[in-house]
Amino acid sequence: MGLSLLSGVVCAAEPDAQRQKELVHLVRQDCGSCHGMTLKGGLGPALLPENLRDKPAEGLAATVYHGRPGTAMPPWKQFMSEAEAAWIVDKLMTKFPE
Repeated sequence: MGLSLLSGVVCAAEPDAQRQKELVHLVRQDCGSCHGMTLKGGLGPALLPENLRDKPAEGLAATVYHGRPGTAMPPWKQFMSEAEAAWIVDKLMTKFPE
């Protein structure tokens, strides 16, 4: 599993099926506690494709991985790789799995 940067675009490797299930659960449960269980927003902003479409994927992946100092957004790097953070962002920007 790896992460590559091509012309400023993050390319995420696909985690295996079991890891995808774990990441989906993490987003739905842990991220959902602030961003809403349906990802429509709460303490944190909505994480739906229409809310993310104008944001750079590499910046969103960095936010997931490193957090946002001075805000309630924690870093998730202890729970996932950079490639997995990029995979999550890719799914959020299209249609996040149930």
